[in-house]
Amino acid sequence: MAARKTAKPQVKQCPTCKGTGEVSRPVRVGRKRRYAGEQSGICLGCLGSGEIPADD
Repeated sequence: MAARKTAKPQVKQCPTCKGTGEVSRPVRVGRKRRYAGEQSGICLGCLGSGEIPADD
């Protein structure tokens, strides 16, 4: 029997992180919540994969 090939699902780049899987978040410190810089974090839109499933 021949092996059956399965089609690879089509995926798109995540528009939030632009395919990197990471986004920058502002860091605020102190009682007055002053801006102290940025921190890299996981993209919640694609959960760090950088891809989202294409609409069928």
